[in-house]
Amino acid sequence: MPAERTTYVALFRVPTFPRLASSVVLARTANAMMQLALVLFVLQRFHSPSLAGLTIFLAIAPGVAMSPIVGALLDRHGRVRLIMLDYAVGAISLLLIAGLDAAGGLTPAALLAIVTVGAVTYQFSNSGARSVLPLIVPNRLWDRANALDSLAYAVTGAAGPALAGGLTAWLGARVALLSAAGCFIAAALPMIGLSEPSAQGGSTSVLADARQGLLYVIRNASLRGLAIVVSLVNVGFGILIVALPVMVFQRIHGNAALVGELWALLGLGSALSVVFFGRYSSEGRERLMLGLGTLASALGMAILAVTGSAIVAAASMAFMGLANGPADIALFSMRQRRTDPAWYGRAFAVSMSLNFAGTPLGSAISGPLIHFGITQAIGVAAAVLLVSALLTRLLIPKIAGYKMLGESARQSRRDRPVEESPSSAEQGAG
Repeated sequence: MPAERTTYVALFRVPTFPRLASSVVLARTANAMMQLALVLFVLQRFHSPSLAGLTIFLAIAPGVAMSPIVGALLDRHGRVRLIMLDYAVGAISLLLIAGLDAAGGLTPAALLAIVTVGAVTYQFSNSGARSVLPLIVPNRLWDRANALDSLAYAVTGAAGPALAGGLTAWLGARVALLSAAGCFIAAALPMIGLSEPSAQGGSTSVLADARQGLLYVIRNASLRGLAIVVSLVNVGFGILIVALPVMVFQRIHGNAALVGELWALLGLGSALSVVFFGRYSSEGRERLMLGLGTLASALGMAILAVTGSAIVAAASMAFMGLANGPADIALFSMRQRRTDPAWYGRAFAVSMSLNFAGTPLGSAISGPLIHFGITQAIGVAAAVLLVSALLTRLLIPKIAGYKMLGESARQSRRDRPVEESPSSAEQGAG
């Protein structure tokens, strides 16, 4: 019996976890399909890498900007109904794009307007599902849950692009967008009637709660360091979202299916590594796992920048996937361990959005970079990853100055931001 307490079997015996997990897998598949399908759709429909990059930027950036308010709403009003709201908005946005295109009325301006509106609610599901996880799962199972969460990202990161690429090559990008909408609808079904921990509430003002959540992350040295390091990582992968299809079309002379298969290899590599590393506790080793994983990804990206071979490109993507697994587990576990549970909604929404902010930025600059050449664009992505790996030890404390005991915890429960001690940040920088 004691051995079972930290097994995956024990995790799936936690009430509501299987339903939440199935919904998250379907929603992430939809999001992974949507990103690649939008890039392929714009490249085929409008023949513009710059427009493709701008589309992805606007499909993500508004959600990042809204994250403090989203976090406040999650802590105040519960998460399940807000998660379902985002699924509905995602499905409607994709149906609208496909419908207008079929009717011949889709212009670049209309496309950008739709993806911008659809992005506003994105953090309801992204941050909402992640902030529910440590509330329903005992902390002794956090590493297992984080490994499965990373595995879900990896599997959906493989399945989503593979489906989007395959459907685009077979039936067209419009069908891929409609299929992603169907996945959003399917993701909402397991959430119907799902129970969740009661909302924590907040101050008398949503804006005040949003401000407090932002201050909490800024004053928390661990979350602040993660925001810089991980956002830089995502700048690199944001560039790759647009650059990889262009590379496949122009340099390797492949099709949309090959683009999806390459992204699938990254996801499969990540899936294998998170299953392996998820068996071991990451506590005390988070910085090492994050730094080395990012460094290995930089090497894979550098190889991808100069290759013209489909086989080498496939090996590079798989290698980056293998490196991504331990980095993801370290990121998720560190954020949970160094955040007070009373702040999960607000802090997670802000922290995750800041971490993810690099993706739309990378996608936005990918178009101009591609004009200088594919090698230069992906080379910049590799350089950004290298810088991120080097900053891991400098910006993220080794030991959290914040503890969920004593006066710090009492202050946080009174909705006051907790600031990590300068001494711990200085110790981590060494």
